[in-house]
Amino acid sequence: MSDTTPARNAQTASPCVMVIFGAGGDLTKRKLLPSLYNLSVSGLLPERFGVVAVDRLEINSEAFRDRMSEDIRTHVGGDFKQDIWDDLVRRLFYVQGDFKDSASYEHLGGLLEQIDGEMGTPGSYLFYLATPPRFFGEITRQLGAAGLAKETDSVWRRVIIEKPFGNDLDSAKALNRELHDSLEETQIYRIDHYLGKETVQNILVFRFANGITEPIWNHLHIDHVQITVAESVGVEHRASYYEEAGALRDMIPNHLLVLLSVIAMEPPNSFQANAVRIEGNKVLKAITPLSPEDVLTHAVRGQYAAGAMPDGEQVQAYRSSPGVASDSHTETFAAAKLMIDNWRWAGVPFYLRTGKRLAAHYTEIAIQYRRAPFIMFRNTPVEHVRPNTMVLRIQPSEGIELSFGAKLPGPSMNLGNVEMDFCYADYFGNPPTTGYETLIYDCMNGDATLFKHAETVEAGWEFVQPILDVWHALPPRDFPNYAAGSWGPKPAGELLRRDGRQWRRITPSRRDRAT
Repeated sequence: MSDTTPARNAQTASPCVMVIFGAGGDLTKRKLLPSLYNLSVSGLLPERFGVVAVDRLEINSEAFRDRMSEDIRTHVGGDFKQDIWDDLVRRLFYVQGDFKDSASYEHLGGLLEQIDGEMGTPGSYLFYLATPPRFFGEITRQLGAAGLAKETDSVWRRVIIEKPFGNDLDSAKALNRELHDSLEETQIYRIDHYLGKETVQNILVFRFANGITEPIWNHLHIDHVQITVAESVGVEHRASYYEEAGALRDMIPNHLLVLLSVIAMEPPNSFQANAVRIEGNKVLKAITPLSPEDVLTHAVRGQYAAGAMPDGEQVQAYRSSPGVASDSHTETFAAAKLMIDNWRWAGVPFYLRTGKRLAAHYTEIAIQYRRAPFIMFRNTPVEHVRPNTMVLRIQPSEGIELSFGAKLPGPSMNLGNVEMDFCYADYFGNPPTTGYETLIYDCMNGDATLFKHAETVEAGWEFVQPILDVWHALPPRDFPNYAAGSWGPKPAGELLRRDGRQWRRITPSRRDRAT
């Protein structure tokens, strides 16, 4: 499914009203409204549709529309279509209220009835909780008490929540219980915008629709897998959140384990939501638990010091960032090795790493295949045979890269490395996208395939919890331990070197080099 071009088989989304709690934050103007605009450009937004913004700002609907109109052009790419925005913004309403005040929900309910009458929407509502996590339980409880979460045969009510889904295993379980007090699991859509990226969705198609990939997607042919989510930026304006979370909590139970589950799952019986999610859950539950002793050798943490980025920019250390303690023990880098205890992946290590102020902004999954036998090259100038590597690039330019050996021209038997590089934009264009279009569209249509189930969330935390416990009990003594602009602390390299492997050298794709 393409996010912003009219899909051949895609139908207009189900008529509804989208209610955004916490609409005064950046997410609404940077991602959510641009996504709705892109869906409208694609012809996928229903004609019977409305948007209600809820926040504490003391303004009216007209003033809120003016605010959103001021910088919408900044957050949507391509040729801006003023008529599309004009049509969307007239459907935008604002409610000033307190998330903890029941009267605010009564007011909201009255406005929704009014919009249903004016816009012809049928009473189906999508509630998007763009709020701090501490409000998730409160808002859903208030929605339930006000009757706004009640579904009928003809009316649906769904709630989207953003990560973090808890900050450890116990809090994740508590949040799930709190949500289930007011909502059925089928009404809860836990969003991870990584699953809205085309490459992540295409992994399923690439694996299961091509006879050349799936037969060799197992321990018999794959040596190991590396998943990298590297950020070149620092903590920016998120210090208050990041000091509590750190790289491990912020990225691994969410983004990296999402990528892992898609890469490692068994073929689902269909592309129905439950079938896909069941197989993803099985992968996470099959991860071998880490003992406290394992954590010492299977997990690495780091914090960046001052340094120079590749473009020459001099940046300060994490501890010098506003809002960060001068002796902070918060990790800005985390890496881990894990094993999946099932037949397909027996003996294949998965290496995960993520960090801030690294040498590049890059997200990729690298599958390294087993090295071909050298025996037939013994009496030739060939010194070694390089293993094949398949790289699934997720950002900045989405695509797939495959490296393989080929004979160099000439009379001698010499091998060179060849790269086949497929970029989505070259074949399918590069339409404007925020990564949220597909997810919002799917939620409107009741398709939960790309959203996290409660079991998925808890299974992810079950892997991470032992690392959290050991790192809490043994504060780091060497922070900061890597320079900004590098690829992380030295122990991260040791994580692979102990196994006779090394991190893949990440280089820009052909398209990135061209731009």
